[in-house]
Order: sequence, then structure tokens, then C-alpha cells
Amino acid sequence: MAHPRFALSTNTLILASLVIAGMASLLLAVSAGSVSVSWNELWRILLGDRAAPNYTLVTELRIPRALTAFACGGMLALAGALMQVLLRNPLADPYILGVSGGAAVGALSTLLAGLGGLWLTGGAFLGAMLSMLLVFTLAHGRGAWTPTRLLLTGVVVASGWGAIISLILSLSPDTTLRGMIFWLLGDLSQTPHPMLGGIMLGLGLLVALVSARELNVLVFGELKARTLGIGVAGLRLRLYILASLLTAVAITIAGNIGFIGLIVPHLVRMVVSHDHRILLPASALLGASFLVIADTLARSAFPPLQLPVGVMTALIGVPVFLYLLRRSQH
Repeated sequence: MAHPRFALSTNTLILASLVIAGMASLLLAVSAGSVSVSWNELWRILLGDRAAPNYTLVTELRIPRALTAFACGGMLALAGALMQVLLRNPLADPYILGVSGGAAVGALSTLLAGLGGLWLTGGAFLGAMLSMLLVFTLAHGRGAWTPTRLLLTGVVVASGWGAIISLILSLSPDTTLRGMIFWLLGDLSQTPHPMLGGIMLGLGLLVALVSARELNVLVFGELKARTLGIGVAGLRLRLYILASLLTAVAITIAGNIGFIGLIVPHLVRMVVSHDHRILLPASALLGASFLVIADTLARSAFPPLQLPVGVMTALIGVPVFLYLLRRSQH
């Protein structure tokens, strides 16, 4: 067993490495694209040189988009780590409780009505909140609130949203169908100010870290957690609300982006640590970098076309995860 001081220094180095990787991914996202920006010009722009040829492109388009991707990736990975503890299910991800389905129905309804912009954002957020309230109310009922009951309720509600999404897509005219499909697969091309996502990610990580020691105990079972004086019901409620809010904000900003919340926490467990004091911030940082790189590839692979970023996260994430899973079995 590693000495505590050694473990702490190792974990600090890991987190520092992930911070550096996150900054590198942001610089790559800002410089790469259909129009390449040299490192020399990028440095001038970052120093405030308005005379640089690509100043507007970098400051008004690429930097906000990269920061938004960073925040959304971090929120989805953090929500996934919390959901996997909350439901005690390794296959749990941010979307398993139907939050994404509710957001999708809200967003697609606004698109079907011919609305966009803030209406789209507001519709997605209201749909996510409605789904969150619905699942919590139905799962709680008059009886005890258990992970199994919450999981089953979430799966059923998500299936219901899926049917409504199919109905909306079937009734939609061809002129709006492409926009709807892009939103469903993840789209960062029309994102609001990145400040919202950054604030939500910071607050979410702070609240999650406060409960990190309790989560370490909850992993070993509800009975042991109660024996050690942990209020399991209150902890679960906090986790549920926090994970749902993180998911709702990420979906509202960037649409449905899969795989990050599922695979990133597992990657961190396999490679870094099971300790939630490290797992939570490491997942947020790795998820953030992952989505930034995926979005950069999505808009750079086939210029001037842009692929849905959700397609790219799946293409990158699945083989990487399968490789690490196979490696861990040896």
C-alpha cells in the first residue's frame, strides 16, 4: 500500500497533468479548424493584438466554443461519476434517468414550432427539469426511495420520452429535420456565453467534493454508511439533484452528447484512482479535455462540413474504452 504522502503527491501530479492537458486541448481547439491559426499569430491574439488577421475568428467564435465544450464535457463526466455511485450501477450515465429525453422533447418542440435561439435553450432546460421532477416524484411515491426504484423509474420515463421524440421526428417537415437530428447528436455551433457552463461546472465540482468522503463509504454499501453515521437518504437526494442539474445544463447548452458520462469515470477508475476526492476532479478534467478534442475533430475532419460532436465522442471513446478494459483484464 502506498505511503499517504506518496499517494498524495502522485494524485497531485495526476491532477496537475490533467490541468495541463486541458489547457493544451483548448489551445489546439483555438488554433485548428478549416482556417489554421499559427502558434505565433495565436500568441499575438491572446496578448490582445487586434491587427492579427484571425483576431475576430479566434476571439468571437473559437474561444467561446472551446470553453463551452470544456465546461459541458466536465459537467457530463462529473454527472456520470455521481450517477454511478448513486445508482450503484457501472452502466449508469447522466442520461439514464430520462433527463436528456425530457430536454430533447422540449428542444424539438420549440424547433417544430419554428422557434430557435433562447427559445430552444429554454425549452430544453424546462424539459430536463420536468423530467427530473417526474422521475423523483414517481420513484419516491409513498415507499422508500431506493437506487433500484429510481433506476427503473428513470428507464421507463426515458422510454416514454423516446417514443415522443420519435413521434415529433415523424411529424416534422424535412426543412427542420436536419436541425433536430444535429441537436440530438450534439451540436456546439450555436452555444450561449461560456460563462454559464463554467460557473455550473465549478459549483458542481465544489458541492461534489464536499461529499467525496461520504461517497467513498457509500461505495461499500448502504448499511456500512449508516453505521458510520452518514445520512444516506440526504446524500442520495443531493447527488440526484446535483447530477440532474449538471446534465440538464450541459444538454441545454450542447444537446445530447453520449459516452462521456459513461466512459470517462471508468477510465479514471482504471487508470487513476477509486478515491472520489481524486476521481471527481479527474473525471471533470478528463471529460472536459475529451469533449474539446472531439469537437475540434468534428469541425476539422471534413471541412467545411461539421460533424455532430456526439458522433465523434462515440468514435473516439468506444475503442479507447474497450482497449483499456481488455488491458485491465490482464
